[in-house]
Amino acid sequence: MAPPAGPPSSAPPVRHGAWAETTERLRTAATTEPGRLRIIGAALALLVVAFGAVTAWEAADRFSAADDVVSRSQPLSADAADIYRSLADADTAAAGGFLAGAEEPRKVQQRYRDDIETASRLLIKAATHTDSTSESGRQIATLNEGLPRYTGLIERARANNRMGLPLGGAYLRYANQQMTNELLPAAEKLYAAETDRLARDNDDARLWPFVSLVMGVLAFGGLFWAQRRNYLRTNRVFNQGLLAATAASTVLLLWLAVGQTVARAELNNAQKHGQASLKVLNEARINSLKARANENLTLVARGAVLTPDGKNDKYETDYNTGMDRLSTALDEARKLADDSAGGRPVDEAISSVTQWRERHASASATDKAGDYEGALDKVIGDGPSTGQSFDQVDSALKRALTQEQVEFTRSASDGRDALTGLAIGAGALALVAAVGAILGIGRRLSEYR
Repeated sequence: MAPPAGPPSSAPPVRHGAWAETTERLRTAATTEPGRLRIIGAALALLVVAFGAVTAWEAADRFSAADDVVSRSQPLSADAADIYRSLADADTAAAGGFLAGAEEPRKVQQRYRDDIETASRLLIKAATHTDSTSESGRQIATLNEGLPRYTGLIERARANNRMGLPLGGAYLRYANQQMTNELLPAAEKLYAAETDRLARDNDDARLWPFVSLVMGVLAFGGLFWAQRRNYLRTNRVFNQGLLAATAASTVLLLWLAVGQTVARAELNNAQKHGQASLKVLNEARINSLKARANENLTLVARGAVLTPDGKNDKYETDYNTGMDRLSTALDEARKLADDSAGGRPVDEAISSVTQWRERHASASATDKAGDYEGALDKVIGDGPSTGQSFDQVDSALKRALTQEQVEFTRSASDGRDALTGLAIGAGALALVAAVGAILGIGRRLSEYR
């Protein structure tokens, strides 16, 4: 007989993946009210934490960009403008001292040395805050290489001038060519690069935190829905935990919106009324320095250097071009001046430019009449001269630049300060909201135990 059959073998248990098991548990939990409440609590806590984290990240990014505008980009842009101004003024002083004769006035020599020292110091400062491979770094290297050559040429011009040798004039003209064709273009490119970096930082600081705002609206909507659901199921108007979470999320959302709005407004004001005016005023001051240097070189060269077509004196032509650009820049600066403190020095500069043109015309007529010494006295003399008019223009532009710099710094600082503490506050308020949501849902769950 065959042996009795054993018990039937059972099929092996079906194994599911971790993701499938988790999904199945959530599906099962969602069929009961306690399970649904746990899911809602976890979702609300995750949503408000995500809102706080994204807000903290975007707020920190905007604050960092605004801080760069105040403490790095704008100061470097201003330093680049001062480098340009110092180099142009040194060239002007060198030409003026040469015209004074073998014994240069001590005041003119000191002005030249101060300009060279200022340019050298600012170049060192800019190099420490600039990547050597960037556009700014390359222009700084060009200036550091060319400046010693320029000063060497000036010293040779002075030495020959003291000995009464005409070769001194040739050295001075060659030094001016190096300044005009190499150093000043490099300084202008440096200024443009730093101004572009300032514009980028300003744009980054003013960028709306769209992701944070969307997350805030979603968090607020989720909390409102949870409280409405709680009211419809229990007839209870308030849930203290959810109410605290909603209040914390609302405070953070309003803080974010108001803070960024204020920051944008102040940074826009700094850009429109501060940086735009600074740019135009710097252009005006640079053109005044170029015009003055060319005016001096007109008497140094005495018609020896002509325009490419050979019809006109090169330095006289360049002087007129510089004066036209100066007048254009001053007209633009007057339009940008938004108060009397900024407009008054610009008006003074415009008046002095008119006087400068009149005195230059008189000096030019005297020179053409053959009275070189009389013309020289009208250009660099102690009495009424074009040099006196130039000093008045330069002084007025310096005051205008100082005023606009103060306005820019104040507005940009106010914009940065509007974002102060937002990143830390976002983290703290998000934590409060998450705890409130969990406690609020936990209160409802306790009713089922």
